Amino acid sequence: MQTPTSHSADSHSKQRVLLLTPPFTQLNTPYPATAYLKGYLNRLGVTAHQADLGIEVILKLFSRAGLKDLFAAVEELEVEVSDNSFRINSLQEEYCNTIDAVMAFLQNKNPTLAHAICDGTFLPEASRFASLEDLEWAFGTMGTQDKARHLATLYLEDLGDFIAETIDPNFGFSRYAEKLGRTASGFDELHAALLKTDTLITQYLVEILEEKIKLYQPTLVCLSVPFPGNLFGALKCGQYIKQQHPNIKVAMGGGFPNTELRSVSDQRVFDFVDFISLDDGEVTLQILLEHLDGSRSIENLKRTFARTVDTVVYYNGAKETDIAQKDTGTPDYSDLLLEEYISVIEVINPMHRLWSDGRWNKLTLAHGCYWARCSFCDISLDYIKKYEPLTAQLICDRMEEIMAQTKQNGFHFVDEAAPPNLLREVALEILRRKLVVVWWTNIRFEKHFTADLSRLLKASGCIAVAGGLEVASDRLLFMMKKGVTVAQVANVAKGFTDAGIMVHAYLMYGFPTQTAQETVDSLEMVRQLFANNVLQSGFWHRFAMTSHSPVGLHPEQFEVNKYGPDFDGFADNDLFFEDPKGADHDIFAEGLRVSLFNYMHGAGLDMPLHKWFEDRIPKTSIAPNYIETCLREPSATPKPNARVVWLRHTPSIELFSPKKGKDQIVLAELSFFDKKKDWNLQVMGNVGEWIVETLPRLSVNTEEIVTFGALKTLYESANLGSFEDFYRSKIWAQLQENGLLVV
Repeated sequence: MQTPTSHSADSHSKQRVLLLTPPFTQLNTPYPATAYLKGYLNRLGVTAHQADLGIEVILKLFSRAGLKDLFAAVEELEVEVSDNSFRINSLQEEYCNTIDAVMAFLQNKNPTLAHAICDGTFLPEASRFASLEDLEWAFGTMGTQDKARHLATLYLEDLGDFIAETIDPNFGFSRYAEKLGRTASGFDELHAALLKTDTLITQYLVEILEEKIKLYQPTLVCLSVPFPGNLFGALKCGQYIKQQHPNIKVAMGGGFPNTELRSVSDQRVFDFVDFISLDDGEVTLQILLEHLDGSRSIENLKRTFARTVDTVVYYNGAKETDIAQKDTGTPDYSDLLLEEYISVIEVINPMHRLWSDGRWNKLTLAHGCYWARCSFCDISLDYIKKYEPLTAQLICDRMEEIMAQTKQNGFHFVDEAAPPNLLREVALEILRRKLVVVWWTNIRFEKHFTADLSRLLKASGCIAVAGGLEVASDRLLFMMKKGVTVAQVANVAKGFTDAGIMVHAYLMYGFPTQTAQETVDSLEMVRQLFANNVLQSGFWHRFAMTSHSPVGLHPEQFEVNKYGPDFDGFADNDLFFEDPKGADHDIFAEGLRVSLFNYMHGAGLDMPLHKWFEDRIPKTSIAPNYIETCLREPSATPKPNARVVWLRHTPSIELFSPKKGKDQIVLAELSFFDKKKDWNLQVMGNVGEWIVETLPRLSVNTEEIVTFGALKTLYESANLGSFEDFYRSKIWAQLQENGLLVV
């Protein structure tokens, strides 16, 4: 047995671990939890394998053989169906004949099929295609490949609708039986669903599970359940293992248990799993392996529920601390079918497209959130409140290892909010190593994201950021403790946009005490942000109160009344509440959605706000040029300790004298070259020589770090005059526009 707080580098465990992601999360890329755990188990010397059962079920179902099984199963049911499903069933031969080619196309294995898809004669069409003409304007001059991918997505969604209507109402491409997992304070409904006869979906699921068990011979199966839409699939896996392989132990962890099952007490849950573990999984799993090896008592597990003598007991006697992020190892994506994921375009939203299109290596820059104050967020839980950043060097080490393994150079940094200082160091390290990567992440719209930092992030490969504008009301943003204002969001978003980085805003309505006036004013703020082209994407969410957030823990401080649901032994997170001071938020939902859809595509920006709503709403109190005025605010002078960076090559210099005689002066012409253009800069000769001498010292490839204050000293010590005048000159502006950054 280990001594307290120690972590063995080599456990020599006798266990064989199978890490599973149950259906369904994403079609285009694997959810990273199992890859993280496998990376850690590799360090311990534990035999571990992994599988994404979601994509494997999808691939089995959406194939010629799978669709034949589907249509045969529907025939056996002999149930009445809608006209749409009747049409799909009547076209079953066309679907069976086209499905394999479409799936290969969506896997980027059959790109030439795009031409056949786009000509309108290849795909069978049902109700999802009915709105295609209405959406055509939103796509603009979309390329053939993108348009074909969207049409192929509609084709799959038609089949998905058919499946949900006929053989399995729980089916969804990115979730399965999600409604059974949402606000499931009791286990009765889930339990009843689990005892029903298998559908074709669950039949395929257990068939693939059996294949994995035979292949890997695990002694422990770990089910990662990040979302409510994975819960039912996870429990079906556990049910099958308990029935067919009772000697295999089953553990469950992930985002859903971490937030929803912290008080689980219904012992029936443990007919499907043996253990439910909370929070960070590395040391918890390591300790569980020691218990299964017989070297640790059950009382000394860490943050783990188990059933003992018909009672659910929470065991947390272990003294070991959690594993430092630097010691968790590089995520290992082996065993996953990386070439088989499919890229779809589900909705015409630029940021949502990144979620569903393309293979992204998911990586974390830091554990937790460096801000951890937002009142609607689960800041009382470790996954938010325990902040632990990695170093830029280690992050880039892991990026290089993952790229070598996956052969993919796209990264999604999945942090709650990526810290600006760490992003700066990561960007510099990427440039120093000359890594060719593209990446995107979540941020806070805070003032440290300057225009220059945005340009640096773009140079390192950043293509998009997403941040919380939420209610777009300064009163409510202060109440939320977001630490930003609408004006600040506008200026930060402009810096990203000007750098060529797409900006997505998470938007919220229905926050406690939010009035109808504030909702309308929030929409006007959003309209102006799109009209001024500082936002390119957004999505409205209805506020939800959770039990681990400040609002859920202290509703009286937010002037709302919490009234349920009553806990009944299973999940405990989503809460019901009354808001005496708030508006009737239901009347805004559709208008907010439709207006935003139009704004994202440059439409309806001049339409009066009340036109988007069926109900009468108040007029906005926001000045029509409010955001435009905010964007004219001058930027602050850099701090003396800010780093100065030059991203381009050293220019050549040519000295010349335009005049002769006693008034002779020496000028310099600097010639610059970059990927897109070459340009010249004429300055006084001594200034030009100083620039050519100094720029190499500012390169990211040098060991030297030159701060803004140090650059001022260098300039003035060369007797070139006032640095403040130089900083505000056209010379500085041209250099800054072309690669000189203060970050």
